Amino acid sequence: MLPWVYGFEWTPGHLIFLGVFFTAILVAVSTLVYALTRAARDLKGDRALQILWREDFEELPAAARRCRHTFTGELPGRVCPLGFDCRECVMHATLTERTGAPAGGEELAGINIDYDRFYHRGHTWVKPQEDGTVLIGLDDLGRRLTGRPDRVELPTPGTALKTNSPAWEVTRNRNKVRVLSPVDGTVVEASATEPWTLKVWPDRPFDTRHLLRGAEVSAWFRSELERLQILAGSEQAGPALADGGVLVDDLADAFPAADWEAVCGQMMLDS
Repeated sequence: MLPWVYGFEWTPGHLIFLGVFFTAILVAVSTLVYALTRAARDLKGDRALQILWREDFEELPAAARRCRHTFTGELPGRVCPLGFDCRECVMHATLTERTGAPAGGEELAGINIDYDRFYHRGHTWVKPQEDGTVLIGLDDLGRRLTGRPDRVELPTPGTALKTNSPAWEVTRNRNKVRVLSPVDGTVVEASATEPWTLKVWPDRPFDTRHLLRGAEVSAWFRSELERLQILAGSEQAGPALADGGVLVDDLADAFPAADWEAVCGQMMLDS
């Protein structure tokens, strides 16, 4: 059937077969080259980080992927399909933006919630500064989850950060948890002492549509406390949260070493 096969004859049927055969090979090779070229381009750019985050996001349980609009009752039961990137969400754009953030702050099960900043679902906050930079730090629940770590690896000045990609790493009892960046930007300064914060020059235009704010923040924290109690169990997490208890200051001490990485990782979206 092929020219190099003994007994081959140049007949119309053979010519048609050869045309289809070599066309199929050409298409397969072209597809492979295109895929390899695109993969190489993605690995060199930001898209590789986005792909990795989307894969990690899909591995999270549904309770951790709830749409922000479930907290305010606008879209009950909805699970986010976009990796918490509300900047790409048509549904989010059609809903009325809530601007009436409570003044000051509040305390919830001993956790301090400040309303002068934005919150990321990985338990970091973002506070705009007068010079155009933003401060990034762990919220009070994130601080209690990491407790007193053995080691904190912060990014150096000049490091580029991408939303939902690792910003720094915390080690406790040889277990590691990555803290996700809440914004796109470049690190200007890193605080090497507790509380660990980053000063970041955000990419322009500075977009905060993916960050929580206002009334939804308190509802989100309540949901997160419920999720923590399910993951850790009330006996391990200290006084029962459902009974109005105050969350222990160092949750890492409340978990066996083998469980801390899993519980902390799920709560901070480092699946």
